[in-house]
Amino acid sequence: MKKGNPSINLLGGENVDFFDKFINWALTIGRLVVIITELIALSAFLYRFSLDRELIDLHSKIKQEQTIVGYLKNREDTYRNFQDRLDIASNFSNLGEKKIKILKDIISFAPAGVTFQSFLISENRISIGANVQFVSSLGNFVNLLKNYPGIKSVSIDKIENKLSNSLINVGITATLSQTKDSYGKNN
Repeated sequence: MKKGNPSINLLGGENVDFFDKFINWALTIGRLVVIITELIALSAFLYRFSLDRELIDLHSKIKQEQTIVGYLKNREDTYRNFQDRLDIASNFSNLGEKKIKILKDIISFAPAGVTFQSFLISENRISIGANVQFVSSLGNFVNLLKNYPGIKSVSIDKIENKLSNSLINVGITATLSQTKDSYGKNN
């Protein structure tokens, strides 16, 4: 008669103590912890590849957009220049007919030898920067400004003699007289 195969049990027999149970549990849970850790590491590694691919795609998209913006830069500059000129034209049209007339009259007063460098009209003041060749031309121009009915007072802010080009650099400020228009507004 055959008896059963002999078995070898190194952990012990039927009486398993606490230490043996703990070792058995630790080995089982340890395997699970190792497998879960490896799964987390592998998923993080694969996620990193997807992030790298996204980053490369974003960089190429940025380069494409930069190329488009660079291509349209000249058109944008032209558009902004046009907008600036429209803004200047609208500001000039907002001056009113009276101030445009004053501007034309003052420019017509300029005798020979007077060139304007800057001309600024605000609500109640005109600032003129000019180069004058002769002192007599400057005197005539200032007298014409003083006698103009739309100007209340004239002051010469600066006179600078430039010997290098034989010109007199002048800054003139004229205060406009306040008159009421038909709507009761001050002009």
